[in-house]
Amino acid sequence: MKKYLLITISILSFGMVQSQEVRDGVRYAQGQLSGTSRFRSMSGAFGALGGDFSAINVNPAGSGVFATSQVGITLANYNVKNKSSYYGSKSDESENTFDLLNQAGAAFVFHPDNDKTNWKKFVLSVNYENTNNFDNSKFSFGTNPTNSVGAYFTNRANNIGVPVGDLDNYYYDAFTLREQTAYLGYHAYVINPTDPLNPDNTTYVSNVAPGGNYYQENTFNSKGYNGKLAFNASTEYRDKFYFGINLNTHFVDYRQSTSFYEDNSNSTTSGLTSLRFDQDLQTYGNGFSFQLGAIAKVTKELRLGLAYESPTWYEFTDEMRQVVHSSGYNFGNAGFGTAATDSDVYITYDPYRLHTPGKWTASGAYVFGKSALISVDYSVKDYGNTKFRPNSDYFDPVNAEFKDQLDVASEIRVGGEYRIKQFSLRGGYRFEGSPYKDGRTIGDLNSFSGGLGYNFGYIKLDVSYAYTQRKSDEGFFSYGFTGGANGAEIKSVYNTVSASLVFQL
Repeated sequence: MKKYLLITISILSFGMVQSQEVRDGVRYAQGQLSGTSRFRSMSGAFGALGGDFSAINVNPAGSGVFATSQVGITLANYNVKNKSSYYGSKSDESENTFDLLNQAGAAFVFHPDNDKTNWKKFVLSVNYENTNNFDNSKFSFGTNPTNSVGAYFTNRANNIGVPVGDLDNYYYDAFTLREQTAYLGYHAYVINPTDPLNPDNTTYVSNVAPGGNYYQENTFNSKGYNGKLAFNASTEYRDKFYFGINLNTHFVDYRQSTSFYEDNSNSTTSGLTSLRFDQDLQTYGNGFSFQLGAIAKVTKELRLGLAYESPTWYEFTDEMRQVVHSSGYNFGNAGFGTAATDSDVYITYDPYRLHTPGKWTASGAYVFGKSALISVDYSVKDYGNTKFRPNSDYFDPVNAEFKDQLDVASEIRVGGEYRIKQFSLRGGYRFEGSPYKDGRTIGDLNSFSGGLGYNFGYIKLDVSYAYTQRKSDEGFFSYGFTGGANGAEIKSVYNTVSASLVFQL
């Protein structure tokens, strides 16, 4: 405990900063298709339909369509399979998660006592959803013909310019996170100062033996969730218009572990021959957002909707531990040797804020009496508006990278339903464009869904299945050793099954 307090004091005194990067902002700006089974089976195309708990998260006016008060609950099973290709080497990794409480909601419908008023209905509702399940596993391996992880440590050390005298005389806990990376690389003999006898030296070179053909493995595991609790109010006006508002609370708990391994046989006299770099990260926090929406019955069959979702204002805290184990020749002594550097404890960094981009959604639906319907949603979100706060020498460059790398992404959702007495048959399609300008770091998303429903009267049972596919180029490190030619090509396939029960009150 005493050591932890000393670490905390040293962190504050040296102005510790976080490790945020573009991919961290995108992680919390994106969401999965989650919620009720009816909503999932129609790929979330509910912006002009309403009458569903999850429809509230698209257009808050949708709760005004409820005819009676009701409660509902959804459970789901997620399966993700990642196929990796890295310099011709292929591997598969999968993760399966059962979510006992993926969605739960309640809506209470109130009719005014005055039959002559144009305000026909008021609805108060609350809905919880797990908007993003972070459980995932990836494994990549292969032989990189040119680039070593030494480039990452060298890049980080040279960009911050920390004097070698400081690396010799201070402990790990006294440095900022960027400087800690240089500390790990220096004490594990991954990098060497260009002038080791000068304590003011601030430039470094890689100690990895040259020659290419670096065998590498990267293991990625993550756990956690992003939950959203929506407090909703809506109203119906003259049987033609619905208006609604959401006040949303968000909860985030994200845990990530990565392990990178590299070895080479380029030298038997000097330089680094193998390395394992482990990082454990936990991010937790909460946020707030609001939504506004309206639905209009243009005709008896045609409905149009428009909704706005504000940015989500998050506040996060990070905890991290880093460990490097290395081996090679002439590690301070002649011959073969090993080295290890370890942060020993999880370092807690200062809280920071993240603002994710807002979103507009336009919707249309056509209802064929009581037998069928078709619905379309179109959404746009400018990921370049993602921002870390407060403004600082660290966050400003990252925010500039958001503008430089991220783009406006559109999303199209199409869904249909056909009813045969108590049965309902449903299907849908969803397309979401890449949030990156290059279209490769995270590629386009394509998803197909289907489902069944049965109405028992006061109880409804719905089941759904969704298939989702997305490709990405995953760089193992963000600086000096990045994606593209040095990244793994990942094809991710998600299979989701859910079941919902809705009780009319």
